[in-house]
Amino acid sequence: MVTTKMSDNEIKTEVRKRYASLVTSETKSSCCGPETCCAPTDTRKGNLVKSAGYSSEELQSLPTVAVENSFGCGNPLAFAGVEEGQTVLDIGSGAGIDCFIAAEKVGKTGKVIGIDMTPEMIEKARTNAAQGGYSRVEFRLGEAESMPVKNATIDWVISNCVINLSPNKPHVFNEIYRVLKPGGRFSISDIVLGDDLPKWLANNLHAWTGCVAGAIKEKDYLQGLRDAGLTDIEVESRIVYEDSVIRSFLEKYQLFQFLPFKNKFLKSASNKIWSAKIRGRKPMTSN
Repeated sequence: MVTTKMSDNEIKTEVRKRYASLVTSETKSSCCGPETCCAPTDTRKGNLVKSAGYSSEELQSLPTVAVENSFGCGNPLAFAGVEEGQTVLDIGSGAGIDCFIAAEKVGKTGKVIGIDMTPEMIEKARTNAAQGGYSRVEFRLGEAESMPVKNATIDWVISNCVINLSPNKPHVFNEIYRVLKPGGRFSISDIVLGDDLPKWLANNLHAWTGCVAGAIKEKDYLQGLRDAGLTDIEVESRIVYEDSVIRSFLEKYQLFQFLPFKNKFLKSASNKIWSAKIRGRKPMTSN
């Protein structure tokens, strides 16, 4: 579906539909779309999750369904300094994988809040939390641009391959600033670009829901965080995608078959799209 202009509502509606289908369809336990060839018992999805930076130990300790329904591009908690007793907020928490890892870090005296705008994801995450005994994890239905969280109540904000899906990233960055306590920190894994996408791809709703068309240049992403008032911003690591990885990523979302000019896109996008792990904090005092 190629359009000349997409409204915010169109984008959000399509994103909700896509992610709802990924956890409610009969093929939800597989990353394979109609054009893929991985065996049903594999774990191509599991391999992709591992390639995003999760250790085998972390994955083994989590509910299987949460891992199977993980759609991230990195591990925002890898090397993050989350401590016992802190409150962590996950923007776009999905089935809960990062919330459950965070719960292990904050312990019995801490708290984890997951925000997701897809009701089916919230239902799945709550089921996973109940089955895993994660009593200190709470999932709330809400949008990243207007989060149901009080001002200055969060020690750590994390997010995994979600902000690129927002049609209004400045609002998301402002919300991160709002909810963080003075001195609070954030750790985000997200898809960014080295250069602008061609218009035929940037205006494709399927490419948007596949975490491609909504991505922006890394330098613009970092500047957006600074404009929101956040500071000490740095890119801690990057996972640069070759064409084979990009193809696997889109197949996981069951989207590759919908994209026009597939081979042209893969060739032009190779090594120009990457997952960046971005860290920073809210200043102790406001300007």
